Amino acid sequence: MSARTMQAHPAGEHEAATAIQHGGSGMPTALLGMLLFIASEVMFFGGLFATYFNARATTPGPWGPPEGAHELDLALAGALTVILVASSFTMQFGVWAIRRGDTGKLKMWTGITLVLGVLFLMGQLYDYSELGFGIADGVFGTTFYTLTGFHGAHVFGGAVGLTIILARALRGQFSAKNHVAVEAVSMYWHFVDVVWIGVFSTIYLLR
Repeated sequence: MSARTMQAHPAGEHEAATAIQHGGSGMPTALLGMLLFIASEVMFFGGLFATYFNARATTPGPWGPPEGAHELDLALAGALTVILVASSFTMQFGVWAIRRGDTGKLKMWTGITLVLGVLFLMGQLYDYSELGFGIADGVFGTTFYTLTGFHGAHVFGGAVGLTIILARALRGQFSAKNHVAVEAVSMYWHFVDVVWIGVFSTIYLLR
């Protein structure tokens, strides 16, 4: 998801948004591109999950952190899950607001979503610092950091997109008829949220 995509030409974005509002046929190019990108990411994460389950099934002995390391912090991971799920709601509130032409609420909800995303990343980094094992410490360490690390990178990318959306909103570049970029970033953010629920369930709940 590039900055150039988030900064699409206002005239083209207005035309696409107008087509959405008035039931025009076809999907705006920005939204179609985001859907195709998300589809490719679904396959990417599908491969990571398959690798994780294969490693778990074929690794002899107990599955989990190496001996001497801390156990996974389920409480912290649960709190981070609540934060990320909440951010998905706040993002959608922002989308609904701009569909009504309420730019003030768009700024507020986008800002809150960005703060929640940053809190999630900070919590994940703190969790890493407390685990006591690294990516090279056994098969579990490798698969754990690969799954959570790639997801964290996607959250960071989403935070960059949110920052661009917020900056554009502060400049008055969105309206009820001109907000396709907001819709596109919202789709990506919801995807990131769903992936984390899968990661959390796989690593922390299905042990």
